[in-house]
Amino acid sequence: MSILIREATIEDAEPLLSMVHKLAAYEKKKPEDVKLSLDKIKKHGFSERPYFQSLIVECDGQAVGYALYYYSYAASAGAPAIFLEDIFVEEAYRHRGIGKGLFAELAAIAVKLECCRLEWNAFTWNEKAIEFYKSLGAIQRGDVFQFRLLGEGLVRMAESNVTLY
Repeated sequence: MSILIREATIEDAEPLLSMVHKLAAYEKKKPEDVKLSLDKIKKHGFSERPYFQSLIVECDGQAVGYALYYYSYAASAGAPAIFLEDIFVEEAYRHRGIGKGLFAELAAIAVKLECCRLEWNAFTWNEKAIEFYKSLGAIQRGDVFQFRLLGEGLVRMAESNVTLY
């Protein structure tokens, strides 16, 4: 069995989309909740100015896992940061070091690019994932809450007339 972790290419769009759907199912999301499409993967991940980057895990030439990430910037640290949006390994290939390999590759990218950190979110109910992340040496922050503007709230905010003083 030959395992390879590499940067994704546009030819990986279909297996990437398939694994995104599998991750969504694991997260108990409805299929219609996944708005990602092949066109969006190609446009958002492989255009001149991509919104995300991804790694693909191949086992004997077949895609069996991925990590989808993007860069942000930590002004107080004066350095870029990597935010890991998704990480997924097909169930039949888990417990073989692949997830740890993906994190090692992301950490190597972060070190090479002088990023100040690699960060991600985890669902509170996903105890297996949390245990795995802690085994890597990751720390769980207790001093921040995640907030989101989405849907109608996002539209209302965009359309609001804010009075500046």
